[in-house]
Amino acid sequence: MNLIKIDKFYPNYKEQIFGGDDIKGYDVYSDREEKIGEVHDALLDENGRFRYLVIDTGFWIFGKKVLLPVGYARMDYDRHRVYVIGMTKAQAESLPEYHDNMSIDYDYEERVRNVYRPMAANRSAGATSAQAKTSDRDTYSYDHEPELYTTTEQDHKNLKLYEEKLIANKDRYKSGEVTLGKHVESETAQVSVPVEKERVVIERNSPSEAREVQPGTADFHDGEVARVEVYEEAANIEKKAFVREEVGVKKEVKRDTVDAKEKVRREELEVNVDGNPVVKGRR
Repeated sequence: MNLIKIDKFYPNYKEQIFGGDDIKGYDVYSDREEKIGEVHDALLDENGRFRYLVIDTGFWIFGKKVLLPVGYARMDYDRHRVYVIGMTKAQAESLPEYHDNMSIDYDYEERVRNVYRPMAANRSAGATSAQAKTSDRDTYSYDHEPELYTTTEQDHKNLKLYEEKLIANKDRYKSGEVTLGKHVESETAQVSVPVEKERVVIERNSPSEAREVQPGTADFHDGEVARVEVYEEAANIEKKAFVREEVGVKKEVKRDTVDAKEKVRREELEVNVDGNPVVKGRR
């Protein structure tokens, strides 16, 4: 299980959780008013729930840092103190040492829990210890040992109770791109144009019978010319550009609904009452 330092999960944890105060530096005492050390840090799980306080034992055990499950801490915000319920110096010495840059795995947490489980068994008649033995590294959950990890209004009034909710957001991303361009294709076009050409046709006919003309009517002289103009058509072919097609580009939005289901959890307050005190509660 991933454990995250409080300032990594909540950069503004002082204002978000402790009303502007800083739990780091709180003095740590046993429930017999024996000073143990001070709070060095707090570790949360991936859902933002408090799981451990990191205790610097100072001169009590020569500066050794150890983990305290949050269920064994009682907060006194007025005096800036944390009281450890039922811890002895011998138990603290038997705890594995914590280092800031270490990687905490299931085996390390089991070594920590094995120190506190006898204390939990005394508080809950052995139920917690028996339940924990039925779990392994693949099935273990902090909920299996509420004596170690449950926060209560009585002992942790400023530690928030959390619940999970599904928050739906939309991310906009580029799914593709359409580019329109032009290129030139060449082909050979053929066109037919009918043209006309004039030709001069000279017809010479010999009369079938010689006809005599009247005397004096025949006019013989040189230089007589008959002129005929001749025309023809030539094909005049040229190229002109015309608009063949117009292309318009636009976008349209297709709307759809995405449904998602996830299992969510929430923390519920547990209040343990000894004797017959009068307890008034409000939400």
